[in-house]
Amino acid sequence: MPPKPHAKDLSGLFSEVTKRRKNSPLKSFQKYMDADPTIVSLGAGLPHPDTFPFASISATVAEAGTSVANPEAATKVVAVTTKKATANVEGLERFLQYGNGRGVPSYIQFAREHTDHVHAPPYEDWDVVASSGNTDALTKAIALFYQSGDTLIVDEWTYPAAIETVRPMGIRLAPVEMDSEGMVPSDLDRLCGTWGGPGNAPRLVYMVPTAQNPTGATMSLTRRRGIYAVAQKYNLVIVEDDPYYYLQLGSYKPLTDVNDPEDRYKDLPGTASLIPSLLSIDTDGRVIRLDSFSKVLAPGLRCGWITAPRYITDKIQFHNETSIQQPAGLSQAIVSKLMNEDWGHAGWGRHLVQTQREYAERRDQFVDICQSHLKGKVEFTVPTAGMFLWFRVLLNEESTKKEGVMREIFESMINNHVLLVPGYMFSPLGQTDEVLDKPYMRAAFSYAAVSSFETAISRLAQALEPFTC
Repeated sequence: MPPKPHAKDLSGLFSEVTKRRKNSPLKSFQKYMDADPTIVSLGAGLPHPDTFPFASISATVAEAGTSVANPEAATKVVAVTTKKATANVEGLERFLQYGNGRGVPSYIQFAREHTDHVHAPPYEDWDVVASSGNTDALTKAIALFYQSGDTLIVDEWTYPAAIETVRPMGIRLAPVEMDSEGMVPSDLDRLCGTWGGPGNAPRLVYMVPTAQNPTGATMSLTRRRGIYAVAQKYNLVIVEDDPYYYLQLGSYKPLTDVNDPEDRYKDLPGTASLIPSLLSIDTDGRVIRLDSFSKVLAPGLRCGWITAPRYITDKIQFHNETSIQQPAGLSQAIVSKLMNEDWGHAGWGRHLVQTQREYAERRDQFVDICQSHLKGKVEFTVPTAGMFLWFRVLLNEESTKKEGVMREIFESMINNHVLLVPGYMFSPLGQTDEVLDKPYMRAAFSYAAVSSFETAISRLAQALEPFTC
């Protein structure tokens, strides 16, 4: 096998702040302590671990491939103890101590192994760095390249937290047309090829390529390659924000078409047959991939990681050292122990299949009910991943001409005791006249009790009745 190429050097695109960012001088001493365990350090201003009041931390977790919602499911105790390091996981005192911004080594090692197994980045000098989830990671990825007055390329409907992350930074947003697979490469090409300002030409494109929030669209491999080709043409960096990547659910089958429920979910991908990521086709090192445990373990852990060329992950590490330091040590401890020893990579795969099945069952029941109650009122594409349906409301002629109709529909939903998110809240253009009455809404099937789906959709149908065909 020929050697992999090294990443292209895109550091010339860095913001002035990033160019000046160096590692914390005190953090740089850690390398001497790591390299020589006999060294007696009088330099580090670290609290002594004997003063930490935590002897151990433990969590009772489901056996891989089962659910704690099932009272008969087997569980196990995952425990990390002070001064009891194992071959694969540090002792608790290491997780509770200050870190170097990269993440505790065993936690980061799992992220590296998993990234190599699932994505196999096709260039040599990639690495990972810990994040406190994808919102934290997004902030740091954008700060690498952007400063006030710059323009970020986004989908025409995009994640509100991304919008609110960049607006206070004085960063403009340039939306690109979408279809059922997400961002359209030809429109991205048009935007970049005809750029006339204001400000410098965009250097960064942000996207959620799998189960896009809010539309639920998932890019095929062909679409991903098309986006990547445009990025190469215009020397763009891609921020691949992919929190729903492991919630790929397979195709929808109506309940009436399946006799055996087990047949419905026998081909869930786990980690073995996922759509290839943008990272996996990134021969140049121009993709910054954001991964998170939020959707597949728990969002309160605030644990994730970023994959990019090493010169980029180093800059993010330096940023961590002066901001979050690293994700919370207690969270890293439980995740590291679970992934490196108690579940391992095989157990992690079984857990993902179980999670995929939970959301596939929810999606299928939700879609069945929507098709029964909302015919003639909305249109939607059934998602193959994630948590969302994106409704286009089929307004009647009178409602189409009515200014403020989507606000009226929102009030009607609230009066009927059901809540969906109006499309204008996802617009990078803001709540302008241009988007306020676009007839779109996002429905999430992830959180509400399955037993409440019928009630919710019946109420939605009633709320839409005066406005639809």
